[in-house]
Amino acid sequence: MARLRPHARVLVWPTLLLFALAGGTGYFFGNMAEPWQNAAVLGGAIALAILGWLLPLAAWLTKRYTITTRRIIFRHGFFVRTRQELLHSRGYDVSVRQNWVQAGFHSGTVLINSGLEHPLVLTDVPNVDLVQSTLHDLMEKASTVMSSRRQEQSAPSAESAFWGRR
Repeated sequence: MARLRPHARVLVWPTLLLFALAGGTGYFFGNMAEPWQNAAVLGGAIALAILGWLLPLAAWLTKRYTITTRRIIFRHGFFVRTRQELLHSRGYDVSVRQNWVQAGFHSGTVLINSGLEHPLVLTDVPNVDLVQSTLHDLMEKASTVMSSRRQEQSAPSAESAFWGRR
């Protein structure tokens, strides 16, 4: 079983914003003429920290991809949780999309098209080449297991439905 999240690179800008907020708040807090101005600086910094750092962090933490030997599970959502599952035995098409930044970090977006209306999109997955090859191997293994089960079920039995043993 593999549990993945989008690449942590998406948290770079929110973290830089948090450091800038801490530096700006440390510089301006206590240097204002009126006490209400100091409270406004502190309140604004807290509000910006929640909007600019805590919400992106929570969004990143709530998005999870789980790949098991039987299925792919995609969970996301903060207030409304969504869970999508796709069985390997159903068969699907896996394609990878990378831009130049993602290629530098060996990450990318995995598109899984199972013939349904909307493909399953795993955004900014780390080690995208490994994920793609693993999905291909799991799908191939599931299809050989399913075909062997179908052959076992379709084999003629020693008993007939009407006459008993042949």
